[in-house]
Amino acid sequence: MQDESGISFFGALLSGVVWFFQNLAGAFYNFGYAVTHPQLWLDWSDKASVMRFVYYGGSVEFFFVVFAAFLLLTAIGIYRNTVMWGVVRGLEGFANTMGRLFAWAGLLMVLQQIIIVFMQRVFARPDMSFGLGIALEKDISWFAEELKFYNALVVCMCVTYTFVQGGHVRVDLVYSGISFRAKKVIDMIGSLIFMMPAAVLTWMYGWYFLWRHLIVPKPSASDTLDRLLLKSRALRWNVETIGFSPNGFNGYFLFKILLVTFAGLVFLHAIAFFYRSYLEFVEGPGSENKHLDKDSLGEGEEAYEGAH
Repeated sequence: MQDESGISFFGALLSGVVWFFQNLAGAFYNFGYAVTHPQLWLDWSDKASVMRFVYYGGSVEFFFVVFAAFLLLTAIGIYRNTVMWGVVRGLEGFANTMGRLFAWAGLLMVLQQIIIVFMQRVFARPDMSFGLGIALEKDISWFAEELKFYNALVVCMCVTYTFVQGGHVRVDLVYSGISFRAKKVIDMIGSLIFMMPAAVLTWMYGWYFLWRHLIVPKPSASDTLDRLLLKSRALRWNVETIGFSPNGFNGYFLFKILLVTFAGLVFLHAIAFFYRSYLEFVEGPGSENKHLDKDSLGEGEEAYEGAH
């Protein structure tokens, strides 16, 4: 009995290894096929194309394409560190640009809240109108609930910017007391076993969560491509427009888009953080914060930077 269970265990392990390398090798073919046949998944006038896009966005095939690209880029970067530094600078620059842009949503949120208070308490108006010509005219409760969307923009789109700037809260029990290279090892391990898997899981959940509120029949993570193609015959757009109140904000599908975007940004920055940690480990303490573009509060405010 024990021999049979041992054989079945090793058989399952061998099957898993074979499956892994088959998908990894097939990733190059899948990528090439997708690039050379964009009409199969980007021509959204075709219902089957939409379903292919939905399937592949959360599929094993897409995961292994991304994973293979990461392995290939890592191998090139290890051979030529300048390439890896270029990736780090590019991804960190992208994170900073996104964060600095969408941080303005915080100001918009404050200004809109002030306008809402004035319209309600001073002018006693039940609605508001913005724009010239064809104006956006909604109930005040719509604009009040929309404030949550501005907050979501700041959280989701500025998450990697905050990471670059060192603004996330840290619980440090041993990190500060260990050597420089030991810190870099911890950073590399953390990016691989915490940041990347968490981003992948969030993407997998958020991807189908998003599409179930955009189209019917609703896709499922367990659906095969063939099953989704069968469903595509009855496909129609059914964008979620239901608010929490009768006249409240009705664009909650935008939050689902932000959830997927958040996962993608975190995954990309996990790559940047892993590469930076590796390069600083290899090049030593002199390379710490090399090419790092951090905002400054001004001379004399150094103690507060990274904590705002």
